[in-house]
Amino acid sequence: AVMHGQVYRFCTLEGTWLLKENSTLPWRNLSECEASDQDAPEEQLLNLSIIYTIGYALSFSALVIATAILLGFRHLHCTRNYIHLNLFTSFILRAISVFIKDSVVKWMYSTATQEHQWEGLISFQESLSCRLVFVMMQYCVAANYYWLLVEGMYLYTLLVLSVFSEQRIFRLYLCIGWGVPMLFVILWGIVKYLYEDEGCWTRNYNMNYWLIIRLPILIAIGVNFLIFIRVICIIISKLQANLMCKTDIKCRLAKSTLTLIPLLGTHEVIFAFITDEHARGMLRFVKLFTELSFASFQGLMVAVLYCFINNEVQMEFRKSWERWRLEHLYVQRDSSMKPLKCAANSISSGGTVGSSVYAATCQATFS
Repeated sequence: AVMHGQVYRFCTLEGTWLLKENSTLPWRNLSECEASDQDAPEEQLLNLSIIYTIGYALSFSALVIATAILLGFRHLHCTRNYIHLNLFTSFILRAISVFIKDSVVKWMYSTATQEHQWEGLISFQESLSCRLVFVMMQYCVAANYYWLLVEGMYLYTLLVLSVFSEQRIFRLYLCIGWGVPMLFVILWGIVKYLYEDEGCWTRNYNMNYWLIIRLPILIAIGVNFLIFIRVICIIISKLQANLMCKTDIKCRLAKSTLTLIPLLGTHEVIFAFITDEHARGMLRFVKLFTELSFASFQGLMVAVLYCFINNEVQMEFRKSWERWRLEHLYVQRDSSMKPLKCAANSISSGGTVGSSVYAATCQATFS
């Protein structure tokens, strides 16, 4: 099929074509041709963008509320919920980084296309601020995968080990969740700066450099998948040990499996080892749809499962509601007593025997 698009060059004030940095070749903007060269139609890509934007917005809102709930209730402060809070934070940072990245990309190309300021576009792409945006996005995404790995490691530790130091293991989890991604993202940034310092670092011309980030993420996904399989085996053995009927075992196993998939990010295994270079046609679109949809709505599912339908959280809400209701009733009772006491005192001051008995009765009843 013949696709329609335009290639742009920039003519300088000297009457010559703008050249690439450190090159004698003229600079060209091939964005329209590259966009039309994609296997998925532009309308489908736009729909995907709308879907994952809605997903990240819902996840961001739910995670902020869930974080406030876990921090607000003092009885919910424990190692398990501290790990959940760090996972929530990684999802929140991932959503924010995606919003910033999309805004930057949209601003760059819309402004340059409308005003033909290609020279300004090149200078911004090569600026430190543009590259920092994409480096921070890579770090937030990587940290999110590693906190999913930490959740899997902690779950496996609870099922396998009977005694362990939660404070010591929590410090180890902090290093894994935030420290390990920082190491390989910084290494990737150094390699990009030294050997592939072009544009805003949004493209990977040498896939070996991209493996510096991709390979540790694949390892985290693979380890979490193995933990998922092991946890399912443990659940099956425990259900069978309880002498339950086959129907109950299947129902509880299905429920546990469906719950663990978003919590551990097991769905990432489906397309984890299929790169964008090998995915073509419908496979590419299905891969994009699956990855973007699950990644954007995963934070919402995690907030629901770890917080909103959690029994401990619901119990704390019930306690708070009962406490507030009792305090409200006491306030109403005290406010209704005071006028009656005053009336009784004013009656007793009259000096008659009947009014004194009535005042004593009222005071004994409401005090």
